[in-house]
Amino acid sequence: MESLYLITAPVSAAAGLLLVLVGLCVAAAGLLVPARSRAVAGVAAPVRWAAKVERWRIGRVPSAGADGGFGAVRARPVGSAAASDPGLWLGLAHALVLLPVTVVTATVTALWWFVGVSGATTAVRNWDQPTATLSPLTVSAGGAQSHIEVSLGLTSPAERMAFGTVVGLLLLVALPLVARRLVAAQAGLGRALLSDESALHRRIRGLEQERDTARARNVAAVTAEAAALRRLERDIHDGPQQRLVRLALELGRAQRQLDRRPEEVRATLADALGQAEEALEELRALSRGIAPPILVDRGLRDAFAELAARSTVPAELAAEVRGSRPPAAVETAAYFVVAEALTNVAKHSGAGRCGIGLRHDGAELRVWVSDDGVGGAAFAKGHGLRGLADRVHAVGGRLRVESPAGGPTTITAALPCP
Repeated sequence: MESLYLITAPVSAAAGLLLVLVGLCVAAAGLLVPARSRAVAGVAAPVRWAAKVERWRIGRVPSAGADGGFGAVRARPVGSAAASDPGLWLGLAHALVLLPVTVVTATVTALWWFVGVSGATTAVRNWDQPTATLSPLTVSAGGAQSHIEVSLGLTSPAERMAFGTVVGLLLLVALPLVARRLVAAQAGLGRALLSDESALHRRIRGLEQERDTARARNVAAVTAEAAALRRLERDIHDGPQQRLVRLALELGRAQRQLDRRPEEVRATLADALGQAEEALEELRALSRGIAPPILVDRGLRDAFAELAARSTVPAELAAEVRGSRPPAAVETAAYFVVAEALTNVAKHSGAGRCGIGLRHDGAELRVWVSDDGVGGAAFAKGHGLRGLADRVHAVGGRLRVESPAGGPTTITAALPCP
């Protein structure tokens, strides 16, 4: 089976290469038309066929195993082929490289069989030769100017038949070892380029996963930023903007009353002063939501302590911090996780107490908020936790919510600290 696989390999390799070249011509012609996906499919079909045939052939060789060493190879529909598919280009490279390799392995195998069988049957083919004395059998190598000659003797037909038979039998005995090495080389090329578990496929899949992860993080960052901007705009419109409008009206009324009813101006100005103070306080609260000064100046521990002190539900802080401060983006994400979680506790949980946790070991920052409320928190659409998940994902972290019906609820964010 191994020898048959090697000797017939040039035929299938040549057929596959011919189809691939035809497919390349079709693809080159297809690039001139708008539907380029059809052009890619034009070269993908013969590449897939050639790869499938080679996988089947390798699977038939006993030394390669029942599946040829490919394992569970995922079938790719031809219609879904894309220029970015690594399997397409690796299959194309295999079709181009396979033919010269198979020519060498098939030639070595065929010559080994021919010389071995010829030598082993020397006695059978020459049993009726005369017994006359012959000239010594000489093996020479080199050219006209420099060469080596080795005399083997063998001056009688019987000696030559015995020698040929022994050499032929030795070659046939060594044939399985040689064939297995040739199969390993040829089939190894197929595994390296055609198997989804090859090193090249693993490397390409790893790069694709890194690209997809980076894209997902960018999308999450943009989504979280857009949600934060919408929320900030809504808070400004509902809070400081309304108070400033009212302040402007109060000041306008005071200006009109200044000459006619100066006694009422004092009350109007007092009301305007109260509106200005409330607007200032709301702007300070909004600034804490954008970039809390205490977080920038003193770090997460003190920022969480302030959040615990301002929480309407009694909160306790447990912090364990080792190593240097995390990056600013990680600190900001962790702060907003805790701040939003405490807001949800106050609005929806009905909890009597809650806890804030902080653990930083230098490689990972983990924060969590737990409460003894009614539970039921989830990543529902439009829920605040969805925005938190996007913010955490944007910095490469993970957000986990454990909130069975009836409570308790624990929201945990694990953030990497590169």
